[in-house]
Amino acid sequence: MPSSLHHRLATELAKREATGTRRRLPAPPAQGLTDFSSNDYLGLSRHPQVQAAVQQAAQLPAGSTGSRLLTGNSAAAEALEQQLARFHRAEAALLFNSGYAANLGFFAAVPRRGDTILYDDASHASVKDGIRGSFATAWSFRHNDLADLRRKLARATGSVFVAVEALYSMDGDVAPLMELAEVCRTQGLYLVVDEAHTNGLYGSKGEGLVVKLGLEDAVFARILTFGKALGSQGAAVAGPAVLRDYLLSFSRPFIYTTALPPLTVAALTAAYALLPQLGPERARLFALSDYLKAQLNTVVGLRVPASSHVIHPVFFTGSPGPAHVRAVAAATQAAGFDVRAIVSPTVPAGTERLRLIVHSFNSEAEIDALAALLRASVTDIGIQV
Repeated sequence: MPSSLHHRLATELAKREATGTRRRLPAPPAQGLTDFSSNDYLGLSRHPQVQAAVQQAAQLPAGSTGSRLLTGNSAAAEALEQQLARFHRAEAALLFNSGYAANLGFFAAVPRRGDTILYDDASHASVKDGIRGSFATAWSFRHNDLADLRRKLARATGSVFVAVEALYSMDGDVAPLMELAEVCRTQGLYLVVDEAHTNGLYGSKGEGLVVKLGLEDAVFARILTFGKALGSQGAAVAGPAVLRDYLLSFSRPFIYTTALPPLTVAALTAAYALLPQLGPERARLFALSDYLKAQLNTVVGLRVPASSHVIHPVFFTGSPGPAHVRAVAAATQAAGFDVRAIVSPTVPAGTERLRLIVHSFNSEAEIDALAALLRASVTDIGIQV
């Protein structure tokens, strides 16, 4: 029989339905859509060398059979961690099953009671959830606002951790890492940088924005996610060797999770071997990113911030609301472009947007066609411009 809990759950869903913010699984992507949505920036998920590595590993067990601390460890996983540490110029690295698990595992384990976490308010949900699992005191500071960070710092106690993303996943802008590193250096703070959307893309070999800026010694920990430019899944925390050893003993998402399967470890090993060779693809990606931003800013009724990189939020004049933004996304998908709407509560109400991601395998002709389609869609659904 339905219970009071059933009623409560249904009521909360009805509220989301009324505001147009209820989440549903999308239909599987139709074949042949032009990709302006996935995180597969460099196309590594389908690269022949990565696929060959996966096929070669197909003779191995389908699963790792246990956690790393029991039966799930392997020579291949340890070799990958050593490869990651060398590549990202860190003392050590520890694999996690996802970027979410890595953030949860770091923030719930390392900052302790009496410590302070200061985090950018545009940070990933996984950072915020990890902070909730910590006994440390935590305050957010305004997005990319060093003055607000300094104000919050006046109340900080214990070991102080400053948590930022190298490139923010919804707005596509980068953190002022040089300035943040200087604040942390002079104040004795521990800088933690999530490189989910910069790993593989920035740096001469794709080592990430921290290495590109020469800040690897100024950053205490990096969260390196593999579900974006690496075209696979999983993540690693890179930092001092003592941090790796500490997480082995205290990070619950690492300790109590079945390890990544051999096929994933093989795919990641192959993808990392490819990254140094992909300089032309990275250059093309950034050139196409600038081109897309310029073309879309010629569409009356749309605005793409000048600060966006690779990820481009497309805002509508007058903030027409989630239903209209979803209608534009549906129209572009029907015309053959994989474009997605982002609405509240993922982003604040009133900031609904399309989220466009550029890839090295996109073309200027595809961008031109998308801009023309969006110009027509904005008019067709009646958004006031």
